[in-house]
Order: sequence, then C-alpha cells, then structure tokens
Amino acid sequence: MNISGFSTRIAMAALLVATSALVACGNSSDGAAAGSENPQTRLAPKTKYAMANNCFALQSVASNAYAASNGSGGYAFSASSPANAEAFYMKPTALGEYLIQAKNKTLLSNAGAAIGSAMKPSNATVWSVDMPRAGVFTLSNSDTDKRMQLGEQNALILSSSSDKAGEFRFVPTTDCTPYPEISTDIVGKTYVGRGIDKPVIGFAEVHTHMAMGHEMSDGKHIVGPSAGGVMYGQMFHRFGVPHAMADCADWHGPQGIRDPEALILDMTPLTMHDTKGWPTFIDWPKADSQLHQAMYYKWVERAWQAGMRIMVTEGTNIAALCEVGRLAVLRPGAECNDMRLGISQVKYLFQLQDYVDAQEGGPGLGWFRIVKTPQEARRVINDGKLAVVAGLEFANVFDCTVHFTPGGLLGEVRGCTKESIDRQIDEVWDLGVREIFPYHDINSALGGTGLFSDILNIVGFYGTGGFWQTYDCPDGGEGEKYFFSAGAKIAITPPGLGNDPLTSTLMGLTKGLLPLYPSDRRQCNARGMTDLGEYVMQRLMAKGFVIDIDHAELSIKTKMLDMANAQTPKYPLISAHGAHGGLSIKQAKDLLAGGGLIYPFKPNGKGHVDFLNKLKPIWPADRGPIPLGYGMDANGIADRAGPRGAGSKPVQYPFTLFQGPDWGPQFEGIAPLKVNLQTHPESGKTWPIDEVGTAHYGMMADYVEEVRLEGGKEAIDALYRSAEAYIQMWEQTVNR
Repeated sequence: MNISGFSTRIAMAALLVATSALVACGNSSDGAAAGSENPQTRLAPKTKYAMANNCFALQSVASNAYAASNGSGGYAFSASSPANAEAFYMKPTALGEYLIQAKNKTLLSNAGAAIGSAMKPSNATVWSVDMPRAGVFTLSNSDTDKRMQLGEQNALILSSSSDKAGEFRFVPTTDCTPYPEISTDIVGKTYVGRGIDKPVIGFAEVHTHMAMGHEMSDGKHIVGPSAGGVMYGQMFHRFGVPHAMADCADWHGPQGIRDPEALILDMTPLTMHDTKGWPTFIDWPKADSQLHQAMYYKWVERAWQAGMRIMVTEGTNIAALCEVGRLAVLRPGAECNDMRLGISQVKYLFQLQDYVDAQEGGPGLGWFRIVKTPQEARRVINDGKLAVVAGLEFANVFDCTVHFTPGGLLGEVRGCTKESIDRQIDEVWDLGVREIFPYHDINSALGGTGLFSDILNIVGFYGTGGFWQTYDCPDGGEGEKYFFSAGAKIAITPPGLGNDPLTSTLMGLTKGLLPLYPSDRRQCNARGMTDLGEYVMQRLMAKGFVIDIDHAELSIKTKMLDMANAQTPKYPLISAHGAHGGLSIKQAKDLLAGGGLIYPFKPNGKGHVDFLNKLKPIWPADRGPIPLGYGMDANGIADRAGPRGAGSKPVQYPFTLFQGPDWGPQFEGIAPLKVNLQTHPESGKTWPIDEVGTAHYGMMADYVEEVRLEGGKEAIDALYRSAEAYIQMWEQTVNR
C-alpha cells in the first residue's frame, strides 16, 4: 500500500479522525459467446461443475422431454428435442452452484411451489447441483433447499420430494444468451511450461492489493469493507461484474459527492464523478482514481494470459486513515484493525480461487492458484497458471502498535509481546501468508517508518501520540550515493487558516507546541529498529518468509540487510515498493549481493526501461542477466502509471505477443496471442494505454507492449525472466 501519490493532500484525513516446446493451454478469450459452437463438439457434463459458462437444454429423466417456456414466466417439459427447448446459460456463482439464465435474460427462480422467472439475481435464483449417478443431476434452490422437479401437467416445479421426477440431464445446445462478463479481449491460449525442472518464462508482479474493496466476500455472507469502505468495487462477486463493479453512489454518494478521494485526499470537496461502473465506466477506473477497484479478476486474467506467472498480493490497511474514511462513506462501524483486515483480505483471496475454479469447470481447474512454497509455484506455472503469493503490508503487523506517552518522557506503550508475535506469525503462516512488510507508513513497536512525506508525520501523531524525532539524512539523503532518495524535508503546519475546527483540534491536542525541523535539509527518522523489531526479523527468517525492506527507516534497512547477510547462506530480501524511506547505493548492492531483488514501483513502459538502465551499474556480474519485474501497487490507494507522453512510439491495436523480432529464442514454440483493445460491447468503452495510462490491471498486457516498444528484446528478456528470479529468491529463503 502506498500513500506517496496523495500524501501531500491527506492532512485533513488525519485530522478528521508439458513438452520440449511450450504448448498452448488456458482459455480462449476472443469474445465469442459461450455455447455458440456446435453442441456436438461438446460432451454432456460428467461432473456437477462441468456446465460452467456453457449452453444446455434441460431434459427430464422421467419423461425424456425438454424444458421450454410456458409463455407466462414458468416452464414445462413440453419440447421433444433440444432444438425446440429453452437454451439455458449456466453461470457459476460458486463451486456446484449456478444462475440459470434463459435466452430472454431472465433467471430461473424460486416462486413458491412453482419455478418462475426473475430479472435480477438473488438467493432465490441460485441453484445447487448434485450428481447422484453418472450423467444425471438434481437441482436444489439455495433459498429453500427444495428440489427442482417434474410436476403435474409436465410443469417445472419445486418440491421436497426426492424421487426420479427430480432428476435431469444437461444436453449441450446452442443460441444461449451469455451472462454479462468482462472479456479479456485476447485471442488465443496462453502457454504452459517445458517442465517443472526448467526455468520459468514469465513476469512477476510483486506488489498488489487485489482483495481491497467495499466488501470482502462473494456477497453471500457479508464480511464488510477493507479500508473502512473508501475503496469501491470488488475483485469478484458471485453474481458477476454487474454487482462487483456496480454504481458506487451508495458508498461515494450521488454524483460521488461523498467520495473520500475528493473530500479528503484531494481536498476538492466540490469535485464529483459519474458513479456508474459496469458497463459504461465513464469516470472509473482511471489511472488517477485511487478509490475504485482496479483489479477485477477478469482484468487479472488478461495480465496472466499475457505472461504474468507470479503475482504477490498483500492484505493492507492504514488504521488512522481507515477510521477517517469509514465516516466519509457512512460506515462508522467498519473494521479498521490492521491485522484483522489483512487476514480477512487473505481469506477473500481463497474465495476468489474457488470462484475461478467454478468458472473453469471444477476444483483445481482454475488459472488462479495461491501457492505456499516455491516448489508449488513451479508446478502451478508449469501447468500454465498464475502462482499467487499472499502477503501483508501495514504498520501494525502482529498488532505491534506503539503509543508514546505525553512528551515522550515516560516511554512508550506497545501492543505486542514476543509471545503474541510468535502466535500471530504462526497464524498467518498457517493461513498461507508468505511475504511480509515489517514496517509501513507510521512508527510501530518494531521501529521507525521511512520518511518520504511530511504529512505522514500528522497521521503518525494521531496514530501513536508522537511526532517524528529526526536526524540529518547521511550524505544529504540524495545524490550519487543513493539509489532512492532518503527522508524528506519536513514542515508541520496547521491544515486550515486558524479558525477552523481542524486547526483548533490539532492545536488543542498539542497545546500549540508543534515540532520544528530544519527546512534546508532532508530528515530521516531517529527511531531505529527496536528489540521487538529485531525479534520479528529473526522469526520471519526462521520461518522462511519473503521480507520486503521498503517503508523501513534508512538505518533499519541497514540493520535488516546486516542480519540477513549474516545468515548462512545469506537470506535474500526484496525491494519492490520504491524503497519508501530511501535506499543507498551500498544498501542496494548489499541487497542484490544477498540474492535479493529490486523491482520498479509502478512505472509505465518508458519508466520500466529507464529503471533497467539504472539497475545495470550495480547488478552483480555473477548473477547473470538482469531480471526486472514490476510493482504496481494496484488498489493500494495510489495512482497508477500515466501515459508515456508525446514522442513515444504508440501502441498499435491489435498487437501480438510472443512473436516477432523482439521475442527471443526462449519464446520459440509459444503460440502468438492477439491482444485487442479492451472493449465492452455493451457500452463501447475502451482504454487505449497511450491516452489513459494504466487505468486498470488488465492493461498489464498493454504495458508489455510499451516495454517492448521502449526497450526491445533486452527489456522483454529482462521482464520475462523476472518470475524465475522471484522463485529463485524464494527458494533461497526456504532451502537452507
């Protein structure tokens, strides 16, 4: 999670308190309607999951007749053949559960004793399917647990009976109306590996927050929002994109009048936006829209098809901002505890894994696979799927809050102990978390945050009761000795003009005593690694977590690197978040020498190639060619990359991946993919990357083309070896 993109604007928020060649696998996403092919090419389903996103006629086992409309909203088994029957599109809501949509877009629904039609999905339109014997199925309504059955006069009814009148076959047919969904607009099938013992070909995206949204569930069992509900939209919903990406007015207000981005982050309260999401997406998502969903799962699928093979996604939060945001969106009871929210987001990822499995035909068949070991990652990637690594990123990790007593004279009160840390490390490990940020945007019981925005000083004051204590950053904090500049020039100024309640609140809490900092030089955080911070570092390495050093104070980064490099063998660390707080050249070299990685923070294609050139002088020669992945921070309450600008060679749609002069011999045998400009036929909405930048996560495919245009073969090679490099780093943390 990042607030650097808006940190200069949040004072108000704080104060408001398998062959020798690569062969094809995966889905074809050419936009063709499912079920439009010849039904003879499809077999009758052999499992209760196999009807997913396909077209069927419903045949009664008892009568051999097929269901057809009775003309009054119900159905009867009156058709003698599939050609004369209703064509039902089977849209999974979960494993073994479906919406059953007729050609007129109505859904089979519980209507008491009868089965009727509904225009909108609900519990009454969800059907659980079981298979009592091969090729024969029963259907129960989730609202009543009653079964679909052949009734009197061949009517389709609901009944508690369990005889053969409630048994059916699904017969492939054509001419369904598909349930609304986003297309990836990629033609062709993505690739599998050459073997589990061969190097991975693909890129790594190592910093995302996919589970952020206004509801951390599939919509069936309400959990509640992440970040207090300020981030609208979900990565998936059991009723699909019309519900996951619906109108945000209930959260952001009519015309977005309550949008926390305008009210709090940008401090432009009269700014409004079109709240309608699917299918028009007039005002969101956008590259500079921080509080709308950018990682709907079909967009992530587009990135996977383009060759993303590792994706790290962290549960995240900033408690102080959450507490403010939940008031803005009228959800004052929303959860804001860092650990509870982070754990809920990771659990939500497992729900998505099941949902993708349901869309792809059954358990284990989906392309989205959460992995817990590097060996599992290699196996998943060799199958042509996306290996997802779950992580956590927030200041109060393991509930290690800190509160400084008045004036700092009496010390500090900590929210964690070694015993509670051990318990929570085991808890998140058992859950499947494998990557951790020990530090984030405010000070904690583990040590100091890396300074990069003076506004965070105010946020930290409200979170901890204390302002930063600082020192002059070494060597000025910037210049030739730094890979990323350290610290910030800090000034504490009241947010208002003196007569407003916000200024009065700040001055009242501090009794008018605000800290003074040098105005002519960059300041670093004097709070170093504490004894608990050292303990956490030792425990994380003992367990085998991937550890990101970003957000740690500059001196803490040195301590982390010293501890990691003192291990035998050296313990690799990663920097994938812009090294918030700074990173010296020496620290960067020490990190790389230990087997770690530095990947760029949300550049566009031009910035990616610039970063590659920046990395070259310090890359260890004994590590071979440079790998270079990416860290978008998507859904991290941050802007995404804008267009490359005038003078850049434009992306021409459609473009082809894996074929052409910039695609080296490692891509030999991979079938080319045609990448179209992503377009929603319902509205005509498009996102040309040269005009809008990285508006949403599906544009990772377009980003690849930007990288190719900017850096050619060298840049493409570096990008597509980044997943292998991540796995090798991970292996070094566990194979000790």
